[in-house]
Amino acid sequence: MLNVFTLANGRLFQEEIESLEELARFKPIWVDLESPTPEERRWVRQHFGLSIPEDAMDEDIEESARFFEEDNGDLHVRSDFLIDDDDNPRAVRVAFILNEHNDELKSRGVLFSIHDEDVPVFRLLRLRARRMPGLIKDAKDVLLSLFDTDAEYCADTVEGIYDDLERISGKVLSGQVTDEIASEVLGAIARHEDMSGRIRRNMMDTRRAVSFMMRTRLLSAEQFEDARQILRDLDSLDSHTAFMFEKINFLMDATIGFININQNKIIKIFSVASVSLLPPTLVASSYGMNFQFMPELQWKFGYPLAIGLMVLSAVVPMVYFRKRGWLK
Repeated sequence: MLNVFTLANGRLFQEEIESLEELARFKPIWVDLESPTPEERRWVRQHFGLSIPEDAMDEDIEESARFFEEDNGDLHVRSDFLIDDDDNPRAVRVAFILNEHNDELKSRGVLFSIHDEDVPVFRLLRLRARRMPGLIKDAKDVLLSLFDTDAEYCADTVEGIYDDLERISGKVLSGQVTDEIASEVLGAIARHEDMSGRIRRNMMDTRRAVSFMMRTRLLSAEQFEDARQILRDLDSLDSHTAFMFEKINFLMDATIGFININQNKIIKIFSVASVSLLPPTLVASSYGMNFQFMPELQWKFGYPLAIGLMVLSAVVPMVYFRKRGWLK
């Protein structure tokens, strides 16, 4: 899919392109390619004179391969954007290409973004730029706004995790943690720990991308200040994620502690039952001996007496343990 975004009256307008002729009708500031076909790549190359590298979205984490400027003035930025999906949380690699120097090409002043799937941050920015005139003035504003929106998206995700952790805390601290509840809690904690790690990695990646843009000296004074504000927002998110990791570790330890308590209760019951059965075993062992002269063997009520002694010797310890509260 190939979408172009034009600026009119301070608002960002989207057009979906179906042919090279349609592409030539617009003067965009942003061209977004989602899973581009070879034909769409050819349109971009013919109209803008821009060749999109085949490895544009490779998972190469080296900074030299992710943030660089070519000899022809094309600025390349590869950054990850978070997708908060309950079933499959993940980061999507997006490649950006921006030409701010070469006047000979139609690509000058146009931001190109290439990615494999739709990104929530892109949708949020498109919606915001349509409703807020003056938010976007040029292609650099688009790129900075994407990073700013990504920071806000991470912040919203952190708030969602914190709200869910509060609900989990209520379950754990109630003291009524059964094995079923413990299993549910541990699963939720594991998911939140994984998402918190993804948020932290995403923020680190965004910080590197914004810092690189500030070093290129392409930003105006206002844009440079916007970039600094994005970095400050990311720094504040760091402290929130650190607090969340501490809370997650606390809930994990508390849940495991309750699991151990439940297991100890089961072991205690087995231990009490074993101790209660020792006196009856002693009685049965005594009358099971094969001595010749045992007076009780000739008694008419010897067998009922032995059974009564075994029952009594089992009941008395159980009553004692119950009074002491060891069976709870």
